[in-house]
Amino acid sequence: MLAESLVVALLAIAPVSARPEPDFWRRALSAADVRTCALTDEAPHVKAPKANAWAPISPQDVKDVWKFVHAPERALNLTDPANATLTDNYVFLVDTLYLNKTQVLSYIDGDADQPPKYARVVIFEGGKEEPVSQEYMVGPLPVGAETTIAPYDYPFNGGLGGKIPYDGRYMDGKRTAGYQPLLKQAMTDVADITKALFNGTYYGASDPRTDIVAANTGPHSLDGSQSWITIMFRYPGAASYVTPIDFYIILDITGTDISKYTLRGYVTNTKFFKTADELRKAFEAGEITNEFPQTRDQEWALLKAVPEMGVRDLDDRIAPQSIEIGGKRYKLDRENQYVEFMGWSFYMSFTRILGLMFYDIKFKGERIIYELSLQEAAAQYAGNQPKAANTGICLFESDSGYPVARHRYGSGGNPNGFSNIAAVKGSALHARTIATIGNYDYLFDYAFHVDGSIEIEVRASGYLQSSPYYKDQTNFGARVGLGTQGSFHDHILSWKADFDIISSKNSLQRTDLIVVNQTQPWFPELGSFEQMELKAYNMEKEQQFNWAQNGQSMYCVVNDEEKNAWGVSRGYRLVPGRSNVHLSTHNSPFSKHSSHILKSHLAVSKHHDNEPYGNSWQNVNLPLKPQQDFSKLFNDESVDGEDIVVWFNLGMHHYTRSEDIPVTLYSEAVSSIVFAPQNFHDRAQEGDLQNRRWITSNATTGEITYEDYGLQLPTCKVALEEPSTKILPWLKI
Repeated sequence: MLAESLVVALLAIAPVSARPEPDFWRRALSAADVRTCALTDEAPHVKAPKANAWAPISPQDVKDVWKFVHAPERALNLTDPANATLTDNYVFLVDTLYLNKTQVLSYIDGDADQPPKYARVVIFEGGKEEPVSQEYMVGPLPVGAETTIAPYDYPFNGGLGGKIPYDGRYMDGKRTAGYQPLLKQAMTDVADITKALFNGTYYGASDPRTDIVAANTGPHSLDGSQSWITIMFRYPGAASYVTPIDFYIILDITGTDISKYTLRGYVTNTKFFKTADELRKAFEAGEITNEFPQTRDQEWALLKAVPEMGVRDLDDRIAPQSIEIGGKRYKLDRENQYVEFMGWSFYMSFTRILGLMFYDIKFKGERIIYELSLQEAAAQYAGNQPKAANTGICLFESDSGYPVARHRYGSGGNPNGFSNIAAVKGSALHARTIATIGNYDYLFDYAFHVDGSIEIEVRASGYLQSSPYYKDQTNFGARVGLGTQGSFHDHILSWKADFDIISSKNSLQRTDLIVVNQTQPWFPELGSFEQMELKAYNMEKEQQFNWAQNGQSMYCVVNDEEKNAWGVSRGYRLVPGRSNVHLSTHNSPFSKHSSHILKSHLAVSKHHDNEPYGNSWQNVNLPLKPQQDFSKLFNDESVDGEDIVVWFNLGMHHYTRSEDIPVTLYSEAVSSIVFAPQNFHDRAQEGDLQNRRWITSNATTGEITYEDYGLQLPTCKVALEEPSTKILPWLKI
């Protein structure tokens, strides 16, 4: 029965009037040798043209780099992170160093040797007289006699290179442990008050009397010259993000001397109290209340079936599944993380800082994009409380849900109402990864379509980072629970797309749809009337810009030195998809200079090897003096006929709602963009696809005939399996 349903599904490219008699496939199945589909077979092997220059450094390299930097002759005075404190020097991160494009091109396009690999090492240097976080480059790798260590400064334009002041560095476990004694004391001093108001107390994370959990949000500094921590409290449990209580504490944690840390104050009922005595005085005077008590019961917020809601009719049947019934149509070089699919080819890489990246993306042997990589994922919240202001990967082909092309030619005298129908099946290869970052599960999907287009899509699910509910603060978000308000916020994610259409000499062409007045001599009675025209020109200088209102401008990356058969510059169009937004606030002190990349839909800059990043992972605590200032990439340089980089943002304004409980839904929180061929070819790229049907209807008898191009509908049994850890083990992450 399952195989039968698959045949029915595969016939769906034909219209109802063109399908065989109802028992056609039943007769075919009864006579067929029904086999089990090899859904878990390995993808065919292909050898990459060259070794992957961008591949992550190996686990052995990481171990060797670790030993190298800890060797006494390096004089870094490093302590094992397991034993380190704030005043020690210790390694925080070992990652793969970004390779300069000019080096790589001479390798992949020429006869140069493969560029040597380097490691990117972040060391927290709390033991120095001036404590800092410093990035280093270690290489060449593998570690040997020529391996050296040097500051990794050149990609950062904030003025200090790879150095970050201690108070602007990442809030890791050591810094968290440093302020715990002060937090414990400050909360113990008001334990009776929190018990009375919220039925919860905090005596320290490891104290058995503690029955609320502490959480913090950034930024923790503005420019690295000072540091604070804002701590909110929640009821513990799997859904703690949606059970906040109305109590916050702010600590001054500037420097490495924890004896100098101080209490800045408490916040509750939207009131600020500098000391425990001030808070106690207000509490005893009845000035502090808990009007909407939070519940400790979190069953209402768990992503489980809810018996009280009943069961929908026929939901006891398994939902439709996307399966590669004909076998895998993509090829892999596992060692080099190289993929080929229906004319596409590309390399994949991964870093702990930037995640999944794509390089040397080609269609039918011609380069479209040199690099496609995520640069930033940010969320900025609205609200009037202090808080509010693991990756894996899957590669699969799926049905697009629509034919890539279709046309019906009708004939009124034909018994079936048509003479012929043509349809070409649409499908795409998806590289999908899900990153759980705190409360959110971001789903990143890169789809390589058979028509030569690339679609980048991001979806967000997971728990709201919610706030306590106040009836006078509905302008910041909707009430979603007994004592919970969903705070409105922006999700903005930035990408880098280094286009190389055929070569590195590209331009960003803007075509405006304009309205002009005109007359036509064959209709003189109309006089002057409006007509649409196109005005195309290349953007001259580096700039940030937004999508045009009403979609009345088209942006294409073109190569004016390469023409198609019709004399038109070959290129790729940037097509806005769903929910193309940018950051709403432009002058917030918490993102003023650190997030310029988020403040427009699009940007174009000239490529430079010393400008590989649009942002820095350390910018979060340096909003007024960032390590990497995106605005400094724009120096009025020409981008006409140059090696250009397009930066784009996806995201959504998250208008919180009760349907965000238990978690935000992927179906609604989604944003996308498409890169589509624009005169890149001489015609649409469907003519060489064999997954199609040409259906004709005899004008006299109505007999229907099919041209199947040698691809008959398969019949087989299907055995679906639950996901396992064996999914794509070849990607070494």
